[in-house]
Amino acid sequence: MTIAIRNIISILKANWVGKNDIAIVDSISIDSRSFQNDANTLFFALIGPNHDGHQYIEELISKNVQHFVVEYIPEHLKEKANYLIVENTLESFQKFASFYRNQFDFPIIGITGSNGKTIVKEWLNFLLSPDYNIIRSPKSYNSQVGVPLSILGINEKHNLGIFEAGISMSNEMEKLQKIIHPTIGILTNIGSAHDEGFADIGEKIKEKLKLFTNVNVLIVNKNKTMSCFINSKIKQFTWSSDDKKADVFITTSKIENKTILQCTYQEEPFPIEIPFQDQASVENAIHCLMLMLYFGYKPAIINARMSELYPIEMRLKVKTGINNCTIIDDSYSSDFQSLKIALDFLEHQKQHKKKTIILSDIFQSGLTEEELYSQVSLLIISNKISRVIAIGKTISKFKRKFINGIVFENTSAFINAYDSFEFENETILIKGARDFHFEQIVTLLEQKTHETVLEINLNAVSHNLNFFKSKLNPSTKLMVMVKAFGYGNGGFEIAKLLEHHKVDYLGVAFADEGIALKNAGIIVPIMVLNPESTSFDAIIHYHLEPEIYSIKGLKSFIKTAELKKVKHYPIHIKLDTGMHRLGFQENDLLTLIELLTSNEHITVKSILSHMATSDSMEHNDFSFSQIELFDQLSSELKLALKIDPIRHILNTSGISNFPEAQFDMVRLGIGLYGISNDDEEQKYLENVGTLKSIISQIRVIKEGESVGYGRSFMAARETKVGTIPIGYADGISRHLGNNVGYVMVHNKKAPIIGNVCMDMLMIDLTDIDCKEGNEVIIFGKQPTVVEMAKLLDTIPYEIVTSISQRVKRIFYRE
Repeated sequence: MTIAIRNIISILKANWVGKNDIAIVDSISIDSRSFQNDANTLFFALIGPNHDGHQYIEELISKNVQHFVVEYIPEHLKEKANYLIVENTLESFQKFASFYRNQFDFPIIGITGSNGKTIVKEWLNFLLSPDYNIIRSPKSYNSQVGVPLSILGINEKHNLGIFEAGISMSNEMEKLQKIIHPTIGILTNIGSAHDEGFADIGEKIKEKLKLFTNVNVLIVNKNKTMSCFINSKIKQFTWSSDDKKADVFITTSKIENKTILQCTYQEEPFPIEIPFQDQASVENAIHCLMLMLYFGYKPAIINARMSELYPIEMRLKVKTGINNCTIIDDSYSSDFQSLKIALDFLEHQKQHKKKTIILSDIFQSGLTEEELYSQVSLLIISNKISRVIAIGKTISKFKRKFINGIVFENTSAFINAYDSFEFENETILIKGARDFHFEQIVTLLEQKTHETVLEINLNAVSHNLNFFKSKLNPSTKLMVMVKAFGYGNGGFEIAKLLEHHKVDYLGVAFADEGIALKNAGIIVPIMVLNPESTSFDAIIHYHLEPEIYSIKGLKSFIKTAELKKVKHYPIHIKLDTGMHRLGFQENDLLTLIELLTSNEHITVKSILSHMATSDSMEHNDFSFSQIELFDQLSSELKLALKIDPIRHILNTSGISNFPEAQFDMVRLGIGLYGISNDDEEQKYLENVGTLKSIISQIRVIKEGESVGYGRSFMAARETKVGTIPIGYADGISRHLGNNVGYVMVHNKKAPIIGNVCMDMLMIDLTDIDCKEGNEVIIFGKQPTVVEMAKLLDTIPYEIVTSISQRVKRIFYRE
């Protein structure tokens, strides 16, 4: 992309404020944190419910970005850059993407539906890439922002586009249609996803069909429901397993781990073999088959290629590596667009100064090899990668373009040389095309632990954070609690994501938690809520900020500050307004004011209190009395000390139930992790943690035989028993045994039988078709942590914080 600013002014009908409208831009950005921003970048300052891109303009100018599309110009920056002023930056971003799309004239496939969009797109890319230079949506970029970002990746060498479009409410698809402007449409299916955004299923179908307003053909499953809504003027290419009048009639049969699609097209029967048996994969594969038939491929070629289809990995995973390394596993794709995404993710997630990338040949960019690897080189340089290990015959030819580059012709050659490398205290991005089998490299570098893992969905963390931010006044600051190892979910990784989202404060319980975060590179201010006087030296050394809750503690900290000769060190004053756990009481105020007045060693950064019943509406009167007392006491302190500190009293439940008491800041805790005390609010939160294991062994016992310690389970019939490698040493309560709790195997409930052991538990698999090595869900979407807590007559906090450190945490982003 190369375009003059004056042309963009015309396209957007923008008002121009600047000095150089003949400047050329060659990249578009909406992310201020990307290392790919430079002097030739045009930055769109998007405004959303919980963010405002205009806040980052000054930072971007300091990084040499000069061109901005804005809704307003920050007063102190008017003379420092070039500005294109528009009414709505998101609409202008979409308008520019639509203009850019219309500069190209080749087939564009538009895909929508409730499920399967990304898989169909990735499979089509695999099936068609031998014959086309394809541009496709990276990952699941199908939103109002993701679609224009995807479109802007098109270049002159591409001759086929595959883009997916996702919507969550009415009046969204028309905007995406104008951007993608597909010539071929694929409707995967209509399911229950995002039902809450539509009045009924009919409205959802009508909205999704807007993507296909001007297509030359629509590929769709022929059925009565869909036929009622599709415009008769749209040419359809249909398939069905019920209606023989469809263009392609398909029946299925299963053998071993495969499905045979018996197809009849233009009165000619032929079989297609696919390596899947689940219904969703079969349906996704049929849509790919239909596209290939429409393109005129012969059945023999279709069968040869579709028999090689593979499961699509749609996650970037963060794993703990050997020798204090962090592994970012993106070992199933390798194209330029997804490389940019992976490098941005690396920057947001990095734990170490040293950064290594292990990279395979890059496919299907539409550029010459020289152009492609020149761009890859610039990308790696801009992201300050310390070391490049390049694997593949093509990328090896361009070793000269990579500083500290080491090349191997294939993965086996690297593995043979593995022992000669030192991997230590670094972040390693493993990015490779599927054919290179980089999962072997991941296995080498990953720290070995047992087969039970806690998967943490970083998308869900971001969603939940934004849900609670949407409840706040624009001026209200946000502290997020990451104590107790991030409520069991992983302290640093969660903290890094929160820093990425620019929260104002992090909260930990004890100094050692804060020290660990500071050592890992976290720079957001960290408050220590329960500091011990013995930790005050370390708190000052690591620039942590203590909560002070007693006269004794205050005197001790002042003494430490005096000895260390620090001045105006930030502290946080805790008031007891009714919780009666920690904090200064009303009768302490005179002494407190006396100690704080004119003390040059400390400064009161905030005043806080803690609500005892914010989650219990039956105690509203008590909650309001706490809020009133906090307002009174904190106001007395402000007046007496002549200060204007941050004031905060609300926790997660308080944010939702007492919005009038936000004061200057709120503290978000368990809600970030997808858990609410309110059943209605729970519907809007996304599950963050999924505890998984496997079936280690299956045995069949006879009626009357027993299982486990104490013979507490006696089989009333012949019983299939599965052993799972997780027990009370991993944080699973013994009270879940003896048919109290259950796990999920193949979406079916498997009761926990007998007593839970230290390292194992046993389940009843009698009515479940499964085998050793199959996945087991301990908690996640079902059973939920909330459900498990009710079974145990406890609270969700106890469940999630009990999962031991020996359970490996895997962090991923969809």
